[in-house]
Amino acid sequence: MGDFLATYYPWIKALHVISVIAWMAGLFYLPRLFVYHVEQVEAGSATDAMFQVMERRLLKAIINPASVATWVFGLGLVFTPGIVDWTAVWPWTKAFCVIAMTVFHHWLGWRRKDFVAGSNRLTGRQYRMMNEVPTLLMMIIVISVIVKF
Repeated sequence: MGDFLATYYPWIKALHVISVIAWMAGLFYLPRLFVYHVEQVEAGSATDAMFQVMERRLLKAIINPASVATWVFGLGLVFTPGIVDWTAVWPWTKAFCVIAMTVFHHWLGWRRKDFVAGSNRLTGRQYRMMNEVPTLLMMIIVISVIVKF
């Protein structure tokens, strides 16, 4: 397996980066949709239904598959011999942030279900603040991987 991963390392890495970009785009956009949904849309209206469709499609068609692909290709990189020095701090920092990003992803899914049930309790301001979570995690991940502290 190690030979396969080493041979295809550049492809695995490229597919990982592509997956991460798609995942991050969705994680940036969905909370913004929630802001508009909570601030501009009356519950039960046609616009409410439209936002629910947009949010569901974004989550199910982009964010979820991109997350799975990110994890699959990322684990492929992790298991490629000689790539990760587990005695350094950076892989642990990255791993923690990727897990936190995954938890945030699922939190967004739970919030989408709140809109569907008509039980959303968060404000636009709270969603705006939560919109910064993936940015902070992404910054830590990128610095960890590039600087390798």
